[in-house]
Amino acid sequence: MATDTRTRMIEATALLIRQRGYHGTSLNDILSASGAPRGSLYFHFPGGKDQLVIEVTRDSVATVTERLGADLAAEGDPAVAVRRIYESVARMLEENEFSLGCPIAPVVLDAPNDVPELAEICRAAFEQWIGLLRQAFMRAGVPERRAQALALLVESSLEGLMVIARAARDRAPLAVVADEVVALVEAAVRSGKAAERADAAV
Repeated sequence: MATDTRTRMIEATALLIRQRGYHGTSLNDILSASGAPRGSLYFHFPGGKDQLVIEVTRDSVATVTERLGADLAAEGDPAVAVRRIYESVARMLEENEFSLGCPIAPVVLDAPNDVPELAEICRAAFEQWIGLLRQAFMRAGVPERRAQALALLVESSLEGLMVIARAARDRAPLAVVADEVVALVEAAVRSGKAAERADAAV
């Protein structure tokens, strides 16, 4: 039962944070949504709300990182992988009826600088996600500087598109931008391979 209570608190907090952000989620909200007894919060999380939100955010980041890495590893062609990622995000939005987006964006927008560990988790998450994309592009022959720029473009467009799609309650913007970004990735890969062939011919 104790484990069930802890799990319910984690799940409820994850949902509330994505909906309301850090400051918009109170301890009463968490207890109400989880159905947990009031005294259970500090029993399971002696550090209180901060410890709970840190754990939830760390778990959310790990889930996204695993999924992103799997999508990139599943395809030898990074352009195909990128399209798959946009489609995955679009499905996620539809499945939650456009009520939830990126799990850490609400935390970042809530300026969690008063909780340094939480702010660092968010900073490191974006660095890791962008790094995974950059590495996939580089493996396909894209030079590092261009690979970094493309990785930033993909990640930033996804973050912005989640907001736009939620406002419009429509996944169409993701498909439109995916076409443009995939074309850029394909062109970068072709250019990188052509440069490699030219270097090898010298």
